[in-house]
Amino acid sequence: MIACLLIPISLLFGCGDRPPHLADSVPVVTHNTEAKKPSPSFQSSVRAGPLPAPPPVVRAVPVPQAVIVEPAPTLRPPSGVEGQPTRVGLLLPMSGSQGAGQLGQAMLNAAMLALFDIGGERLLLMPRDTKGSPEGASAAAAQLVGEGAEIVLGPLFNTSVQATAAITRARGLPMIAFSSDRRVAGNGVYLLSFTPSQEVDAVIGFAVARGLRRFAVLAPDDQYGLAVLEAAREAVLRHGAELARSEFYSPTGEDLDAPVKRLAEYHTRRQALLARRQELEKDEEEIAKRMLEALENHDTLGDLDFDAVLLPEGGELLKSLAPLLPYYDIDTAEIRLLGTGRWDDAKVRLEPALLGGWFAGADRKAAADFSNRYKAMFGQPPPRLASLAYDAMALAAVLAQEAGGPDFSARAITNPDGFVGSDGIFRFGPDGIAERGMAVLEIERDGFRVRRQAPTTFEALTN
Repeated sequence: MIACLLIPISLLFGCGDRPPHLADSVPVVTHNTEAKKPSPSFQSSVRAGPLPAPPPVVRAVPVPQAVIVEPAPTLRPPSGVEGQPTRVGLLLPMSGSQGAGQLGQAMLNAAMLALFDIGGERLLLMPRDTKGSPEGASAAAAQLVGEGAEIVLGPLFNTSVQATAAITRARGLPMIAFSSDRRVAGNGVYLLSFTPSQEVDAVIGFAVARGLRRFAVLAPDDQYGLAVLEAAREAVLRHGAELARSEFYSPTGEDLDAPVKRLAEYHTRRQALLARRQELEKDEEEIAKRMLEALENHDTLGDLDFDAVLLPEGGELLKSLAPLLPYYDIDTAEIRLLGTGRWDDAKVRLEPALLGGWFAGADRKAAADFSNRYKAMFGQPPPRLASLAYDAMALAAVLAQEAGGPDFSARAITNPDGFVGSDGIFRFGPDGIAERGMAVLEIERDGFRVRRQAPTTFEALTN
């Protein structure tokens, strides 16, 4: 029964008892499993167990004090010794800056949801607060190692992953982290997050298949923007296209006009228009007068050397940046806008310049199934990254229930057939990066339209 919840894809279609409404995602309640919910208060470790049904709606609450790391941990043996349970460590920022703390609590909620869905009674979840800092993450990881954790889930930030990796590697423990910075992956550290390279490759590959050949990139001047630009260079080469130009803007949102003007070659094209008008004004021919009239509503003259712009931004900054493109004569009716997972926000449809834009995202059905389950349990929709914590916990639970005992080896984690998660299929490569099956979506006035469904097996990606 458990094997049908998060399993190697090669075995997926042999599980005939999966409920049809959750057939393609990790969040599954089997026929013999009662509805379960996390306890509203818990000690520093949590075990799965049946709870009364039907469960009431539980809202996310501030992190309980019991989650905070206690000093001087007692060394404990690993599972399989003296009847010990399998210990799963979880590192999240549950205090510190308000935003990080709220996200950490939501990810803890998601991990507990997975624990009570499929964890089993011999699985012990040990959440620890990283305090949103590398130092806090390092201290929490050291405690988890001392308490006998056999696998570590998290942390969230790249600097925290760097700070804790040495500790887990020294003990030979795998880490399933949530950072999207691929530089911190490898040698026992696996990144479950969505990486810019996969999102960029998916949307550019889709665009090339539909006749677009010349691409421009308008990205933030930070590590994420640099990663997107490098991914775009690799993607256009892979798909036989061309990277025509690129521009960076301040990630703080200062002086956004200047890079957009440069991308649009606004000054050059504006001067070309003025010069053309002067020529036509000197010409007395009727055709010249009609041409002059036709230019009255134009601000620039001349074509651009690209037919798509990759704009990997989100939130308020995206809403400020996107309208500047048509304002400076990048006609978004003719030049396609492309995005990454940062566009996966229902509010983007409110910006007219983004309508018709394409972006790569998670499997929509799987993501909706998880979101609905989370909302039913905690009373509010999950933040985007909460699904990572659910999938990490579900993966640990399945690997812990192998017939020969818990198997957290590199061989088991990097199963080439992959797994079905709450965002669709994923698998880890030898480099520790999660490869995902991505959907491509188009922004419409009433929401997102799926232009390309996410694959359901990795065989579909390689054929």
